[in-house]
Amino acid sequence: MSDFAMEPLVHDAWYIGAWSHELDGGPIARRILGEDVVLFRSGDGTAAALEDRCCHRGVKLSLGAPVAQGLQCGYHGLVFDGSGACVVNPGERTSPAFCVRAFPVVERQHFVWIWMGDPALADTGLIVDFAWHDRTDEWNFHYARYDIAANYMFMIDNLMDLTHLGYVHTSTIGGHPGEHDDAELTTTRTERGARYVRWMMESTPPPSFVKVAGFEGKVDRWQEFEYVAPASVLQWGGGHDSGTGGRENRERPGGMAVRLFHHATPADDENFHYILFHRRPRSGARFAGQHRVPRGHSGSVSRGQDLHRGAAGSGRQGPGAQAPLARPRQGGGLQPPRDQEDAGNRIRCRRGVTACGPACAASQSPRNAELTKPERRKS
Repeated sequence: MSDFAMEPLVHDAWYIGAWSHELDGGPIARRILGEDVVLFRSGDGTAAALEDRCCHRGVKLSLGAPVAQGLQCGYHGLVFDGSGACVVNPGERTSPAFCVRAFPVVERQHFVWIWMGDPALADTGLIVDFAWHDRTDEWNFHYARYDIAANYMFMIDNLMDLTHLGYVHTSTIGGHPGEHDDAELTTTRTERGARYVRWMMESTPPPSFVKVAGFEGKVDRWQEFEYVAPASVLQWGGGHDSGTGGRENRERPGGMAVRLFHHATPADDENFHYILFHRRPRSGARFAGQHRVPRGHSGSVSRGQDLHRGAAGSGRQGPGAQAPLARPRQGGGLQPPRDQEDAGNRIRCRRGVTACGPACAASQSPRNAELTKPERRKS
């Protein structure tokens, strides 16, 4: 058990159960808020979520297969629709008593959102909106999902307190700690959390800014983070040459910018699913190398989990390389780059790390171990 006292998990809230494309290959099992859930597409393509347990003999429904009427149990062939009702009972009649628990689900902006609490309170207006999810014509698209052995609040704490940046990330996005000590900080309470903006005016660009954007002199740099309770953080950061009006118009051409959406879906009190969505403008500076397990840190990262493993079409691998872009899905929408389809990686970290995001969160866990390969699960 953790030595840290954590707040109880929030059930009456929307959490990301899966990326939309994850359901295209069949049902998937996911543990959310201490409950085993199966997510799948019904015959008409609608996303659905049920308790991952057949009401007949208790077999995991995630071991079954999608059929026209719903999800078929792999043991005796019972079929359950998206409402959890048994609609097919081979050789027998169906009964209203034959059912499993269903969870409200909404598919939006490449995500399948699930409500684990009281269905009567499932207000879709509470789903976090991040407009850059759909700006595929202007912004490049990168994504990842990690399974991390830590309480989900470690991710929130890590992102909402950047005092570590100049120490943990000195050689990449952090730069000299003194630059952060002098940063202007504005904090605002919002309806569902808090937002802060940090400005480092006429500061020395950190190494990654120089490498990626080619800055040669001082920069006006900003970092904006917004926490939307209970489990989402919206990030906007970048910089412009000092004195060029970057503070008055952060979206002006030139410089560099990046938008990220972070979400932590609790698996239980000591584990969470970290979902990361990363966009940067198609034109202008390239921002790379921030979200990866650092060089020299032993362990294994599943194929596709390093967001910047190689430039599209180049075959190039290694630190700082750009990830390939998402590609069109037949019938519309997006599907992931070919080398990013193997989502899911378990990170357990004991030593100090130098990468933001999942590695940072894992490093803060009071219950950490070594980086290990993900456990294989049947699906």
